[in-house]
Amino acid sequence: MADDKKHAEIDAALVRQLAEILNETDLTEVEVERGELRIRVAREVTVNAAPVQYAAAPAPVAAAPAAAAAPAAMPSDPATIIARAGEEVKSPMVGTAYLQASPEAPAFVQPGDEVKKGQTLLIVEAMKTMNPIQAPRDGVVAEILVGDAQPVEFGEPLVLLEA
Repeated sequence: MADDKKHAEIDAALVRQLAEILNETDLTEVEVERGELRIRVAREVTVNAAPVQYAAAPAPVAAAPAAAAAPAAMPSDPATIIARAGEEVKSPMVGTAYLQASPEAPAFVQPGDEVKKGQTLLIVEAMKTMNPIQAPRDGVVAEILVGDAQPVEFGEPLVLLEA
C-alpha cells in the first residue's frame, strides 16, 4: 500500500513536469516510459476547442472564409490572395499530409479534378493513424496548398475547392 502511494506521488510530479514541458516548447504531446510506468501528456486539439482558444477568429472566417483566412496566410502577396478565392479545406489536426495512399500510388486528386462530397482529397497522419481528409462538398480542386509528407498544423489550409 505504501508503495502504491509513493508511485502516485511520483506520477503527479512527473505529470506536472511534462505539462510544463508542453507549455514551454509548444509541443502537442510528450510521453515518458520508465519500466512498466508510461505517462503521456497531450494537448487536445479539436474543432470544439478552437472557439475557446481563438474567440475572435471564427466570426470573420464564417462570414467571409476567403477574405479573412487568405490575408492571414500571406498578407504581403496580393497575387496569392486573389488566386485563393474559394473554399479552403483545412486540417482538423496536427500531423503529416500525404497526397497519395503510398509512394507508388497516384495522388488522390490533382488541381482541376472534379470531386464529390466525401471523396478523399489527401490523408493526414497523426500518431500513426491515417486520417482521410474528405471533400466537404462537390467542387473542383483549384489548388493543393501542401506538399507530400509536409507537416501540417491544426486549421492549416490543405486544399482549395471551387464551385
